This record gives sequence, structure tokens and C-alpha cells, in this order.
Amino acid sequence: MRRAGLGEGVPPGNYGNYAYPNSGYSACEEENERLTESLRNKVTAIKSLSIEIGHEVKHQNKLLAEMDSQFDSTTGFLGKTMGKLKILSRGSQTKLLCYMMLFSLFVFFVIYWIIKLR
Repeated sequence: MRRAGLGEGVPPGNYGNYAYPNSGYSACEEENERLTESLRNKVTAIKSLSIEIGHEVKHQNKLLAEMDSQFDSTTGFLGKTMGKLKILSRGSQTKLLCYMMLFSLFVFFVIYWIIKLR
């Protein structure tokens, strides 16, 4: 019994799936298509995930920039306050400054104590 050779009975240059009869070529092709589709789905999922991560990073960077701006303004405010306290401490009002600082600490601890008891 003689097996058909490659391309016998097929027009020249048009071998398609007919080049390997009975060799499981179509099964391999189907497996490749299935694996290709699976890989395509995974790549799509990774792409959408990376896009979401990019959006989250941009949002977090915006929040960090806002926090940085707020910390800068707070630092400036505290610097001015400390400058005023230094000016007060150099003057003859040192006793008044000490009372004011003690009162501030007392108020801070009372507020802290009230919040802690809740």
C-alpha cells in the first residue's frame, strides 16, 4: 500500500493543512490557537491591570504633591510662630511667655486626656 506524498493531489503552492495528512497537524494547530487565545487574554488582563496601576500612581502622586504643599505651608507658619516666640523671649515678657507656654501645654494635655477617655 503506497502512502500519498507531500502535496500529491493538491494544486502547486497551496499545501495548507493538506501537507501533512493524518499527522495530527490540525490537532496541533487547534492547540496552538487555543494557547494563543489564552495568551492573548492574559496579555489583555495584564495590560488593563498596568493601566489601572498607572492611574492609581498618578492619583497618589497628586495626593503627595498636595501633602507636600500643605507641609510647606505648615512649616512656614510654624517658623513664623517660633520667630515671634523668640522675639517675645528676648524681651522683658519672659515670664508672660512661660505662662503662655505652660497654659498651652496644659490645654494640650487636657484635650489629649479627653480624647483618650472616649
